[in-house]
Amino acid sequence: MTPPLLGPKAKKYLLLKFDSPWLNRKLLVGLAILFTFLLFGLLGRFFWNTDLVFIGSSPLNLPPAGFENLRGQAGVGAHPLGTESAGRDMLALMIVGAPNTLFVGIIASVIGIAIGIVLGFSAGFIGGRVDAVIRVTSDVMITIPPLMVLVVFQTSIGEIGIVMMGVLLSTFMWQSPTRLIRSQVLTMREEGYVRMARLSGATTSDIMFKELLPNLMPYLFGSFIAILTTAIVTAVGLEVLGLGPQRVPTLGRAIYEAIASAALLKNMWWWWGIPTALLATMFIGLLMINLGLDEVSNPRLRKL
Repeated sequence: MTPPLLGPKAKKYLLLKFDSPWLNRKLLVGLAILFTFLLFGLLGRFFWNTDLVFIGSSPLNLPPAGFENLRGQAGVGAHPLGTESAGRDMLALMIVGAPNTLFVGIIASVIGIAIGIVLGFSAGFIGGRVDAVIRVTSDVMITIPPLMVLVVFQTSIGEIGIVMMGVLLSTFMWQSPTRLIRSQVLTMREEGYVRMARLSGATTSDIMFKELLPNLMPYLFGSFIAILTTAIVTAVGLEVLGLGPQRVPTLGRAIYEAIASAALLKNMWWWWGIPTALLATMFIGLLMINLGLDEVSNPRLRKL
């Protein structure tokens, strides 16, 4: 006889209990990829000597283990991903550099989405002159190419760090979420539950952040991922041009140094190929999260 917990009613109950739009396959796969990058940076420091990231700490121009370079040198297990022309271990460089690249994007995204939430809710809910000023400002700012401005700005101030890089990027990351949130709030502020909140005496801030904000969470998460992707692309673009943090390892900085040292001509594919592959994997994870959030916020995209 089938136990009660395994009967049809129990199975139906479990399916209903765990049938959540947030348990989306694409969303979970994307989150797993980003979580792997974080673990790679956190746990890698305990299993690998990250002091090998310094110049002259390893032999020069060694290929990954199992490969040979143009001089016939074979890779060794002590440096499984090889080394570069400055004598730095590529595995140590990736353990330190990959989380730094992600960290820059997270700083810019958090600041950008926070500004976008405040300005978007203020413009959409309060309206009037506040809406006009915020809308015009965001429309003007969104037409300015951020990469060009950041290149000019950084060449004038000199070397910057990871945090400063993220803050500079955030100044160009709030316009899109502001416009998105404003358009959503303009639609939602006429809903019945908002009118009931007004009649019950709720303050403007309570209506905006306790009534409207929870209903916008899928859109906000999607906007956050879009900003994160844009911030990482912009940061890598600056670093490939030789700007950005000079003394802090990042994936973009590794690609710049490979290009500057003619790694392509020397057939040192691991020097530029490994950081490029990690960046591609990172973007795939962000794309999967974005697609998953689209299905969470739009039921028509979910598979029946």
